[in-house]
Amino acid sequence: MNVLLIALVASVATFIGGSFALRFRDQLHLILGFSAGAVAGVALFDLLPEAIGLGTKYHSASTIAFFIAAGFFGYLILDRLILLHTHEEDSEVNAPRGFFGALTLSAHSFLDGIAIGVGFQASVAVGIVVTAAVLTHDFSDGINTVNLVLKNGGTWRQAFKWLLVDAAAPVAGAASTLLFRIPESTIGLVLAIFVGTFLYLSASDLIPESHHRHPRALTTVMTLLGALVLYTVVHLV
Repeated sequence: MNVLLIALVASVATFIGGSFALRFRDQLHLILGFSAGAVAGVALFDLLPEAIGLGTKYHSASTIAFFIAAGFFGYLILDRLILLHTHEEDSEVNAPRGFFGALTLSAHSFLDGIAIGVGFQASVAVGIVVTAAVLTHDFSDGINTVNLVLKNGGTWRQAFKWLLVDAAAPVAGAASTLLFRIPESTIGLVLAIFVGTFLYLSASDLIPESHHRHPRALTTVMTLLGALVLYTVVHLV
């Protein structure tokens, strides 16, 4: 089975998600609310179980928790001390923060591609399961990439460029597995870092922004819906 072709499907899912965000920009607060729940859902219902399942084979539970905390607080340090998170009126200062968030999501998409490649190295059955799990959240990855750039002062053109980067990342990640093999013990720790990073992005960035100047009841419903959709799809596959 062609691993790069399968990874291309994940890229298409990412691109469709980002295009959805660009097309319905007038309802961005609702999309942000959904994205907040989706990002938290990916972290809690998809990445966290995988990090625990893979990581605890080689490391203690406290080690997994440490790497989750490292992802969370590491991003907090970047956010507060380096990227300088400020109020919305300082959009030009916030722009690097949006770009770094998009880069983080693109790195996650790259890891998705690696996961697909490694899965198929193990067996076709494992590869198919991993691919199904990747597709469940790559659509929201595309939405989240666009949203993070736009809400931090980026332009639509910049958001589209980052969407292209994010969409290309799974194919690049899958291609890289043709050159080397990642130890299973390391993958669990890397996933744990992404858990912490995504929880921070959801709690500190997307949820507050989705509530800004909009009725909180509907955006809260959208946040819960985003988490519910990810929970349902992850458990179906």
